[in-house]
Amino acid sequence: MAWISLAFAGLLEVVWAFFMKQSDGFSRLTPTVITFATMFASFGLLSYAMKSLPLGTAYTVWTGIGAVGAFAVGVAVLGESMNPMRVTAAALIITGLVLMKLASPN
Repeated sequence: MAWISLAFAGLLEVVWAFFMKQSDGFSRLTPTVITFATMFASFGLLSYAMKSLPLGTAYTVWTGIGAVGAFAVGVAVLGESMNPMRVTAAALIITGLVLMKLASPN
């Protein structure tokens, strides 16, 4: 259950990052409210996952899902650039996440 919670926490991190961008520096109410609501939920799920997962593993996976997910949303939804170096960086993050999962005792 911890890994499922952690995965959802990471996905919510992508959501709050996207809506933070949409909030225009917290000057737009609806995206700001969504940002803080999903942040709260993401942190709550991360906290739950950390009850049974090692700190380094949980935090690394959470931030990695958020980083790669935000990159993907930025490219797919916001039209941000996708070049070979950015794709390679994302692939390296994913490789690191897989290795963290494999190295985790849980």
